Amino acid sequence: MVLGTSSGAGKSLMTAALCRVLQRRGEQALPFKGQNMSNNAWVDADGGEMAYSQAMQAWAAGLEPCCSMNPVLLKPRGDSTSEVIHGGQSVGIARAEHYYRDWFRPGWKAIRTGLMQLQQQWPQGRLVLEGAGSPVEVNLQRRDLTNLRLAQYLRANCLLVADIERGGVFAQIVGTLSLLRPVERPLIKGILINRFRGRRELFDEGRRWLEANTGVPVLGVMPWLNELFPPEDSLDLLERKPTRGATDLEIAVLRLPSLSNFSDLDPLEAEASLRLRWIQPGQPLGEPDAVILPGSKQTLRDLEALNSSGLADQLRAYAQTGGSVLGICGGMQMLGRSLSDPEGLEGTDQKAPQNGLGLLPLETTFSGTKCLSQRSINGLWPMETPLSGFELHYGTTTSDPGLQPLSSDPGLGWWAPGPKGSSVVGTYLHGLLDNGPWRRAWLNRLREQRGLQPLANDPKNHSAHRDLLLDRLADAFEQHVNLAPLLQP
Repeated sequence: MVLGTSSGAGKSLMTAALCRVLQRRGEQALPFKGQNMSNNAWVDADGGEMAYSQAMQAWAAGLEPCCSMNPVLLKPRGDSTSEVIHGGQSVGIARAEHYYRDWFRPGWKAIRTGLMQLQQQWPQGRLVLEGAGSPVEVNLQRRDLTNLRLAQYLRANCLLVADIERGGVFAQIVGTLSLLRPVERPLIKGILINRFRGRRELFDEGRRWLEANTGVPVLGVMPWLNELFPPEDSLDLLERKPTRGATDLEIAVLRLPSLSNFSDLDPLEAEASLRLRWIQPGQPLGEPDAVILPGSKQTLRDLEALNSSGLADQLRAYAQTGGSVLGICGGMQMLGRSLSDPEGLEGTDQKAPQNGLGLLPLETTFSGTKCLSQRSINGLWPMETPLSGFELHYGTTTSDPGLQPLSSDPGLGWWAPGPKGSSVVGTYLHGLLDNGPWRRAWLNRLREQRGLQPLANDPKNHSAHRDLLLDRLADAFEQHVNLAPLLQP
């Protein structure tokens, strides 16, 4: 089990690295996180919803993701409430103050069911567990679902990860170990120092001090890796600093207050010819080469944030003067003419239809059935090409007659031409940009608007780039971490 001294310590990526290393050694790693809190989701082949980080760990292990790997998913909605997903399906809304009272027993049952399903399907597999946040939040320890309770239940060998980049690494580690109960302390088999800059021998004195004062071996010091790995949560997006040099294109991404499925943008992060600039409501839009409205967990609230901050007016003016816009899922719903929530699913009191941004002639009505499915279709614009991805949304959207469909499924997305060769595009297909030929054709239209030469139209799908990153991560992990104490019986 990979535990962390805090959220963002690197648990997700270290778990993925461990899965890839075990796969290389001929073992079947089974990634598992009992409970995750994230709006960055994936839909498995059976239509089950799970956290994207466990999907990435499954790919690292050479497996197709399945929701048994993340049996409890909490999707924050704001106002101290979260949607509760058990076994891939929505089962209710929880308030923070009542969560452990109402959901502890059902959550533990869902976790045990997920474990049983994984172990039945892969009886020779080795579970690789990821913890959540800190394992020693003293006010929550007795009701903890996914850290030390699970480690004790499975008698897991635990690796404690601390992020030295954040500072205070000795206090992080000593404080965490000191707050463990006596029955829990023997589970910690080693410490991992993550994101170390400079020569590793500079930390030799620190390693010796930790081992002498805690009695726990430091199993490795992972270096700072320059590759842009997927962020572990939406807060990491704000900490990203551009590391590339000059680029040809700038794409602005609206960092919505209820941003979801930000992994849709990972393929653009990997494009060397462009730079992503994340914009929050209240910041100026500027003059980017395109604007992307990503997914939203609370579409109506995020639309209100755009309106009240003036960013909505900036976006309309941008599109009307030849700017290209791409809306994904909730972002597409906002691009439309009206949004109706008669059942109050969005958590607001606004039952009357609300005006959208009006950039596409679309009307959306939210309903109580969530659409969850993987999709394989044929794209029609900006080129004919096979597309794959998944749907994950409430609501249905209809268009005016004559609006051009994006694909062979006319309800999955639309596009409209704009001034000066621009376009406004909306889609329900998460993972659209993962499809290399589509992504490159769209970028080449932006380049054409700028008078730039087109890029070669033979890109691989983003899955190939993601696999290369996972290999590089595993290379560093094998080089810098001693796994022997973790893999002993």
